[in-house]
Amino acid sequence: MTGLSDSFQRPINYLRISVTDRCNLRCIYCVSSGGVRLISHGEILTYEEIYTVAQAAAELGINKIRLTGGEPLIRSGLPKLIQMLAQIDAIDDISLTTNGTLLSRYAAELKSAGLRRVNVSLDTLKQDKFEFITRLGNNVGEVLEGIEVAKSVGLNPVKLNMVVMAGINDDELLDFAAKTIAEEWHVRFIEHMPFADEDTPALRFVSVSEMRRRLERLGELEPCLPSVGNGPAKYFRLPHAKGTIGFITPISEHFCFHCNRLRLTADGKLRPCLLADDEIDLKQPLRSGISSAGLKQLIEQAVANKPLRHHLAEGYVPKERPMTQVGG
Repeated sequence: MTGLSDSFQRPINYLRISVTDRCNLRCIYCVSSGGVRLISHGEILTYEEIYTVAQAAAELGINKIRLTGGEPLIRSGLPKLIQMLAQIDAIDDISLTTNGTLLSRYAAELKSAGLRRVNVSLDTLKQDKFEFITRLGNNVGEVLEGIEVAKSVGLNPVKLNMVVMAGINDDELLDFAAKTIAEEWHVRFIEHMPFADEDTPALRFVSVSEMRRRLERLGELEPCLPSVGNGPAKYFRLPHAKGTIGFITPISEHFCFHCNRLRLTADGKLRPCLLADDEIDLKQPLRSGISSAGLKQLIEQAVANKPLRHHLAEGYVPKERPMTQVGG
């Protein structure tokens, strides 16, 4: 293993893999009201193709993989892929981001296959808001049950991701934070990021500095280290809390200088940056019989193309893909 570094000397050791662009929810900050064009099944990478990319990436220095979507748990046979990835010696951490609606059904099988931990996207604890944000009539109780089942089978720490939106769910900041004390939750508050084709005029930005100001009602936030992972969140604890509060600041305090990741889309494009449209096609080379050495060259090319930072603050918004195709 030689290790990967980009042109700005950032080590790259983390690959996020979108296994599907489909989702059983239609969240207002992720999917426009008009929907999105779904990728045909034949255009989606097979599990064997994903494994081939992951193996090549691991031989270059990637040791952490996160599976995303869309909603990854709606793709049939996902535990099989996890089992395949777990057999790659250099990969020491496989995690999953999910909306949690199917988690109680699959958590034990995912754990047995080799999954280490999960992040659950949950933007509200209230049923009426859940229906509004997701645009569907699913029960928020299904997500809460999934969180508890994931904990019980050992997919720990279960982290909860909340996209904070003014006038929609920002009034629940204290409710989520209180659960880090009462129920040992690990909550991460995320600044809303604009994306192409987003049809959400009601959304308003809430900065992390404003979130922290509101949380002062519960006590002083003490900095702490994350229990696992090396992502962009900065972590804190409230007094007497066993759980943690994390803040992810893509807008107000971008963390690009420490970015360590690449993203593989469901249709086989390797993206050096979530918030830029540049990508390198791996699918066609894979289906044309590219050698392992050739595949590694393409991965190295993507790393070399990684930009220094995104430009959301200057008004640039990625235009080519909705969030459902990129995986967050």
